[in-house]
Parts: sequence; C-alpha cells; structure tokens
Amino acid sequence: MTPKEKAREDFKRALIQATRALASLPEVEVAFGGEHANVSGRQAKIPLPARILDREAAMIARGEADSAALRLAHHDAARYLKNQPRGADAQAVYRALENVRIEAIGARALKGVGDNLAAALDKTYLDRRLDRLDAQEVAPLAEIAALLLRQRLTGREHPPAAKAMMAAHSADIEALAGASLDKLATSNDLHDQEAFARLARNVIRDLNLDDEGGEERGDEQTKGDEEEDARDSETSENEDEGVADGAEDQSGDESEGPQSDSDLSEQEFEEAQDDADGAAENARISSIRARFEGDSGVRYRAYTNEFDETAEAGELCDAEELQRLRRTLDRQLENLHSVVARLANKLQRRLMAQQNRSWIFDLDEGVLDAARLARVVADPMQPLSYKRERELEFRDTVVTLLIDNSGSMRGRPISIAAICADILARTLERCSVKVEILGFTTRAWKGGQAREKWVADGRPKNPGRLNDLRHIIYKAADTPWRRARTSLGLMMKEGLLKENIDGEALLWAHSRLVARAEARRILMVISDGAPVDDTTSSANGGAYLERHLRDVIAQIEGRSPVELIAIGIGHDVTRYYRRAVTIVDVEQLAGVMVDKLAELFEETGDGPARTPRTRSAALIL
Repeated sequence: MTPKEKAREDFKRALIQATRALASLPEVEVAFGGEHANVSGRQAKIPLPARILDREAAMIARGEADSAALRLAHHDAARYLKNQPRGADAQAVYRALENVRIEAIGARALKGVGDNLAAALDKTYLDRRLDRLDAQEVAPLAEIAALLLRQRLTGREHPPAAKAMMAAHSADIEALAGASLDKLATSNDLHDQEAFARLARNVIRDLNLDDEGGEERGDEQTKGDEEEDARDSETSENEDEGVADGAEDQSGDESEGPQSDSDLSEQEFEEAQDDADGAAENARISSIRARFEGDSGVRYRAYTNEFDETAEAGELCDAEELQRLRRTLDRQLENLHSVVARLANKLQRRLMAQQNRSWIFDLDEGVLDAARLARVVADPMQPLSYKRERELEFRDTVVTLLIDNSGSMRGRPISIAAICADILARTLERCSVKVEILGFTTRAWKGGQAREKWVADGRPKNPGRLNDLRHIIYKAADTPWRRARTSLGLMMKEGLLKENIDGEALLWAHSRLVARAEARRILMVISDGAPVDDTTSSANGGAYLERHLRDVIAQIEGRSPVELIAIGIGHDVTRYYRRAVTIVDVEQLAGVMVDKLAELFEETGDGPARTPRTRSAALIL
C-alpha cells in the first residue's frame, strides 16, 4: 500500500469514528458509497472520499459524514412523516427546512462542523449546476427557502455556488414568507422537531403551496380556513377521481393515517430526499388530466417539426462535462454493480448455454467435426463427420432500450435506468446481440419555440403538439459499447430531463428498428408514467397525448414485427399494454429487465429461427 493509499484508509477510519461520535451512537454501522450521505435506521452510508485528499476534499467528505451523523442524532422519521404535507412541492420545502434544522444544531454547537457542512453544500450546488442559474430560469423553491433559513439560524453567508441564484430569486421568497421564516428561526428549541414542523407548515402556506396532510395544522391556520376546507372537501374528492393513477399510487399510503405512515421505512424516506425535484415533477404530471379534461378528438399531429431535435449524446454536452457526468454515474454504479452484474452474468450464461447446445452433428457437409477425427484415424473407412451450427434468433437480434428522460425520472430512477442500460449493453454485446440505447424528452418546459410560433400565429384551435422534441442517441446499434459508455453519463446532466411525449418517441425508436436488417427486433421502453406536455394538453385536451400513445402501441402490437416490452416505473401501464407484471421497488428494475429478455430469448427453443411475430409485455415498477 502506497503512503497516499494508507493516508486515505486512515482518513476513512477517522470518518467512521467521527460519525459515530457525533451521532452519539457507538454501534452505528457506517458504510461508504453513493453520491450523498444517506441514513437508514442505525445505518449510515457516506460518499467515498476523493482519491486526492486536499483540504477542500477532506472538508467535503467530513461534511457529508457530519450530515449523516446529525441526522442519526436529531431526526425522528416517524414524527417527520406524521407532520409532512401532501403536495410534492410542499414536501420538498418541508424536507429542505428539516435538513436545515438538523444541520443548524451541529453548526451552532461546533464551528468546524459548520465549516464542513458548508463545504459539502457548496459542492452539491456546483454538481447541480445551480451556480449558473440566472433570473430567467426557474429556481428551486425549496433550496431558496432553506438557504434563507440557514442564514437566519447560523449567521453564515450563502455558499458561493448559490449566491447568483439567491441574488436573482430570494427577494420573491422573502416577500412571501419572510415573516414565517423569522418566526421559524427564533423558535425556542431546534431539538423540538414537532414544534418546528408546525412552524414550517406556516412557511409552506405563505409560499402558496399545498399543505394538506399531517395530523396537526399550523399555528396560524384560522377557523375560517378550516370551514372553507370543509366546504371544498367534496369538490376536491370529485376532482381526485380524475387524477392520473400515478397520483393515486403516490398519495394512497399517506391518506391512510398514522398507521400507514409508520409502515414506511426510513430508507425509502432518505432515498426520496435526494429526489425532491423528481417528486415535485411527479405531482405536476399526475395532475395534468385533472386540469385539462377531455380530448379534442382531432387526429394527432405536430404544429411544426422545424424545432425538433435528434442528437447524439456528445452533441448536447462538452467532452469534459460528459466525462464528469460519467464519473458520477460510475460512483453510483459501485453500489449496484455487484447486483446488476450478477443478473447480467445470469443472462449471459443462459444465452451461452443455448449457444453451446446449438450444433447439429453427423452431417455430410458443413464444418469438420474435430471431436470425431479419432474414429477416422482408427478406421480409415469411416466417413468424415461434419457439423453445422443451428440458427439461433438471439444471434441475429437487435435490442433497443428506449429510456424516458422526463423530469419525473430525476434522481434514483434515471440513475438505475442508466446503470442497467450500461451493463445490459455490455452483456448482450458479448452474446453477439446488438443493443441501441435511446432517450426521449423535450427541449423546453411547457412548450418551446413551437408554442411561440403558435402564439404568433394567433393561437389557432386544436393546434396539435406544441413542444419541441428532443430525441437522444446514447448508443447506436452498430457502435461498440466501449465507444458509447461515456455518453450514458448525459442522463445525469442537470436540466436535461424535461417533459415526455411517448407516442412520437415510440414511433421514432420503432422506425429505427424496422430499418435494421436483423431477423428479430426487440423494443424495451422504460418510462415512469403517461405522456405529459402542459401546453399541448391545455390546447388539445388532457387525453390528447395519451390517445396518441394508445394508437401507436396498438399499431406496433397489431401490425409490426417488432416485439415490444414496456417497463413502467411507479405507474400502472396495464391500461396500455396487453400483459403486465407489477414490481413495487425500482431496485428490481435490473432483475426484471434481465428476466424478461432471457424469457424472450428462451422462447426461441432449439428449432430453426421462427418468423418474427408481435409480442408485448408491460412491467410496472
């Protein structure tokens, strides 16, 4: 072991001991992995320290460890879940304010801990590219509210990477919720999580966010507000019936009361903590049909295609940033690599087993069978024996992985999808199966240049699709995996994931497959919900994009040689596809992808290649 490696190992041991000491839990289990600190029960997972341990890197590593330790010492998950609001935007603010409370306890008690936490926070904002956020872009409301409270509680300046964002957007938050933040900052005891949560909901209401849920109401909730809520309850219940199934899945457990809350594991809560933007996006998506009922009935079309984009991953990001994003993905791959690799090896063994059984022996012509040459030497009158490899479909197969790159996939879903695509591409390539990896999103939120053109044209009725498509080629079928591996890091890019128009993405991926020469073509779609584009839905009816998706699926299933497999993450897609398998945990995505691909290949049997036929399967995560 080199001196640098020894120093790094010593530092890791010191981190573990410091985490236990600060948490006041000597028996706590500390492991390394992930991009940010994560706590589950009495287990803490902290990121691996940088290989080059300069002062800044050491402070960042200590900051992540201190954050985990403070959460172990000062956070009660049951109380948190009992008091959290219902709306996703409200939950994001509530979560961010709770994080500030926890870290402020440590920062106020120990200056060094405060310095470490500040360094880790600044690194987080740099990774999320928030240092480049200006007044023209949508700012993360939860982050701004949290930084304003942090400044009040600790007296520390905003992190350098957040100063531009705060200068552009903090005044609006101060005007709305400054008084509530002042009251929160002057609360008597930061250790009283229950009282802090009640005051935090006052901030949420001042920000005009949904604050349903929680067993208790905020201190400033008036009797008149309660009566108005009661009068509106029946209307709200009726509206909820029109919300997408994804919203029902997300809110069902919360609406069951305290017993349901206590059933939630802290690990699930902690994983959701990293996905605040994705959770908010899920809530926005789930409300689309409730806000835009109906369907124009007009045949689906795009208002204009001139602003649509189909690009290689390298064209959307400079090479240096793409390398950095790939390293981020690799760090997350460390935690899942053994699991996914084991599943991928299982798939390879099953495919290679078919390959080993696929020879026809004792033929009059073909490839000389060397194993039977001994009998010819022993008896020259024996005829030579030949063999021929039986045709196997999987050796003349192309698989396309079409991955939803919408905003609601942020966080763990998009990371796992990218990791699974990466490892499956390597595995199938070793088995002579070509793999194409594609992604789909839009170039803008709530309509792009197409919408601007529509507005300039006088907003004609039933305009069709009003957003600009962005279709991304991460790996072409003929591109070796080693040349495309860096491109998959693009999925981790902040700001890439926007809205999703699934129908046209399916047609695009299908058209690429149909143009291939392989005898068997498989299309695996990984998505987390129904198609969403606010502007298109508002102008054409909420069911417009969904109807188009149904039409496209019916066309592929009924008349195409392409075999279709759809994997829905957190969304019931049984209403779209003929067959469905329900999976409750996104961590099972790798296993499902491997199993379903193996099933498709095993259906080939030992006979000759069959004529491709239509097949569909839908998997729900």
